[in-house]
Amino acid sequence: MNFLAHIYLSGDSDLIKIGNFMADGVRGNKFLELDSEIQKGIVLHRTIDTFTDAHPVFRQSTKRLHDNYHHFSGVIVDVFYDHFLAKNWHLYSEEKLEDYVANFYESLDIHHDLLTEKAQMMKPYMIQQNWLLSYQTIEGIEKILSQMDNRIKRESNLQFSVQELRLYYQEFEEEFTIFFKDVQSHSSEKLFSL
Repeated sequence: MNFLAHIYLSGDSDLIKIGNFMADGVRGNKFLELDSEIQKGIVLHRTIDTFTDAHPVFRQSTKRLHDNYHHFSGVIVDVFYDHFLAKNWHLYSEEKLEDYVANFYESLDIHHDLLTEKAQMMKPYMIQQNWLLSYQTIEGIEKILSQMDNRIKRESNLQFSVQELRLYYQEFEEEFTIFFKDVQSHSSEKLFSL
């Protein structure tokens, strides 16, 4: 799952959302130095990643990309799935996506001092380019994948995977819908136990 899904699966706590958002940049046990709610978000993020990587439907989506993108297939499907969440947001939330995203960005500003250095550096680009809202369109996904490709040291051609997204759009969307129901249940149970 990419940023939007991780934030959404964090429930209502701003700090859990922030922890989940910046978890990839926190290595090992360094998260234990952070606010306790942020720690919960990081633990939740790691649990969601483990669940996602092992889920048969997610793996089915990645197999469709594996020949062309190898171990980047999972990263690409994470972004594709965020697209389907953003596109179908009305099915998952009564709050408009625009409002949800604006509230999250405001929360990042309010809690700026609690962010990791990496998250503080990423935040202005995320907000200025409105990453979370851009997931709604295929063009937005292509731009996000292109930016990711530029940050990867070796050539991965992530942005070209949009061709497969267009070609297998219905299949990816159906797989997302099945998978997302399962990850919502898993995340709710984990949140309850944190």
